Amino acid sequence: MASARRKAIVTGAASGIGRAVAERLSGDGVDVLAVDIDAERLPGLKARGCEIHVADLADHAQRRRLAEAAEDFDYLVNAAGILRVKPIFEVTLEEWRTIQTVNAESVFFLCQLIGARLKPGGAIVNLSSSSAKLATSVDVAAYAASKTTILSITRSFAYALAPRPVRVNAICPGIIDTEMQQRFLAGVADRQGTTAAELDFKRKQAVPLKRGGSAEECAGLIAFLLSDAAAYMTGQAINFTGGLVNW
Repeated sequence: MASARRKAIVTGAASGIGRAVAERLSGDGVDVLAVDIDAERLPGLKARGCEIHVADLADHAQRRRLAEAAEDFDYLVNAAGILRVKPIFEVTLEEWRTIQTVNAESVFFLCQLIGARLKPGGAIVNLSSSSAKLATSVDVAAYAASKTTILSITRSFAYALAPRPVRVNAICPGIIDTEMQQRFLAGVADRQGTTAAELDFKRKQAVPLKRGGSAEECAGLIAFLLSDAAAYMTGQAINFTGGLVNW
């Protein structure tokens, strides 16, 4: 008798790493519920076999509705996030709260609401960032703080969900060639009086492997962390930085 197909929820699925994860898992035979606020970009994933769910994860009521739709799922990938380039001394309270709500609060409550409903043997992967460990740019300090919070959330839920058992890990991507990265380069380059291309080259020269990573490479790591091959891993924060961060 064939085993049942596994099912995954992927947030932030309309672009970047989230989209690459949705496509990778779907290609691996996993039934994917692709979640994003950007309704215009989700239909492309439907064409690839994913179900789509439009939600603003800053809204707790919409988080609850997503959780109610999450029966019999095996995996949760929290990839939704926002980044704002702003000098650290100019960040407003409203901007701080918006970033924390989307990037950290949503991860906490999705782990809480959905983690307890995942099937035994399931897994969660939360997307943190190398900025949680390394302050390479104080122009994204609020973003970095939210990503550091995700590491604590990951550790706490790894303990809380272990009895099910459901594993919870995080990845800390470094320089990954995505649209978010392009927005970061444009914003910081403008403040530094240089070009995005020059800044990109300079940053990658600091990476031991002398390049950025791809969203597809990140998706490969996430697929591994969800798989049974990582069945003895939980509570970890895996660097994915080309050697830039090694602690």
